[in-house]
Amino acid sequence: MSEEIRADVLVLGGGPGGYVAAIRAGQLGLDTILVEADRPGGTCLLRGCIPSKALIHVAAKFAGMEHAAREPALGIGLSGPPTIDLAATMLWKDGIVDRLSGGVTALLKRAKVRVIRGWGTMRDGKTCEVAEADGSTTTVRAGSVVLATGSEPAALPSLPFGPKILSSTEILSLRERPRRLAVVGAGYIGLELGTVFARLGTQVTVIEAADTILPGFDAELAAPVARWLEAAGVTLHLGTKASGFRETEEGVTLALARGDGSVEELTADLVLVAAGRRPRIGGWGLDGLPIDRDGPFVRVDETCRTSMTGVYAIGDLVGEPLLAHKASAQGEMVAEVIAGRRRRFAPAAIPAICFTEPEIVSVGLSPAEAAARGLKTKVGRFPFAANGRALTLEGGRDGGFVRILANAADHRVIGVQAVGTHISELSAAFVTAIEMGAVLDDVAATIQAHPTLGEAFHEAALAALGHAIHA
Repeated sequence: MSEEIRADVLVLGGGPGGYVAAIRAGQLGLDTILVEADRPGGTCLLRGCIPSKALIHVAAKFAGMEHAAREPALGIGLSGPPTIDLAATMLWKDGIVDRLSGGVTALLKRAKVRVIRGWGTMRDGKTCEVAEADGSTTTVRAGSVVLATGSEPAALPSLPFGPKILSSTEILSLRERPRRLAVVGAGYIGLELGTVFARLGTQVTVIEAADTILPGFDAELAAPVARWLEAAGVTLHLGTKASGFRETEEGVTLALARGDGSVEELTADLVLVAAGRRPRIGGWGLDGLPIDRDGPFVRVDETCRTSMTGVYAIGDLVGEPLLAHKASAQGEMVAEVIAGRRRRFAPAAIPAICFTEPEIVSVGLSPAEAAARGLKTKVGRFPFAANGRALTLEGGRDGGFVRILANAADHRVIGVQAVGTHISELSAAFVTAIEMGAVLDDVAATIQAHPTLGEAFHEAALAALGHAIHA
């Protein structure tokens, strides 16, 4: 069975970029069709951000109980060690995913967006052929097309994905804890998931080709995380590549090649390859369209227009940072551009968060990035060891701090970085300050509630001005 339908807007991909674009287009009165092979939500909701944060929460609770059983603290002790049923944990995690995906479906319906469940292949810049699960084919023709196909885990030539070599997708659905887990890649995905299993009692080894963990964050931010990993018994092999493997009765044996030319072997039950992500170009017909590229990514202008008239691209498809919130912001903007509004994508800063232990937030420029641009700066730093709320959350001993960076010429805030317990929740304040063009005096003049972690942001601004009160 074949059908042809028309619409004002076709959105290919139902992740955080695509579904937001579709909802906003529908709100603006545009006849909109969303094509998605899976449920709405994309990698972030279904196989990434939400599932991983759910497991991070469970692992932290388990580790706290396990510690109380071994060594009572804060007046809390347990008569025996805790147990965990990972299959039951995964069911709880899946329930959260189902609820959020169902919510997105309801929002699409409310915005009068037509959703076609199937695999879409672009035939030209206006036409998409959708192969649906029941074997039928629907051809969609639209005046404007939004490409939002996202990204996928990048495999390594030396470590192809398989039953025992997993991507972040498969490891988020394990039903049993591995006794030994090798993590290839010490970026935020590898360390977040490695931290989960380390807390659940798995022996975790991390292999990283660079000489530092978290290469995307500066060394001062990564240092507290490195200390936690060491204390948790996570083994780090830095400056090391996984050059090959063989499967054995015991699991998977990796060949580890060091920078000095030496090679050793490491055996694990499972291997997580977290070596980054790549845009999903193949299979959607995008590689057959005459669209300009920037390397593996689709090239777009400040309104996310591609080189083809009426075709837009957003999210992971158009380059770094590969973050859900960037995709959503671009999706909303593109819908408004299609509707005739004057918009452009020019954020002052996009926050990056690493949900390790402790958490890391980076917004805007770091001191090294500012120096590379030739900017003279004023820097203020305030430690969590001097913040009352951090101490009540047992977060005063992990080396956490808030650092604020301002242009020395006009005191305009150009960057905020922080590491510490629950620091991700302060990212909104950091982004707002930069996006609103705040100067140090603006932040210093705010009255922060006591006791809260937000007081550290205020104190960091005071420190940059030369008169911190509590440090």
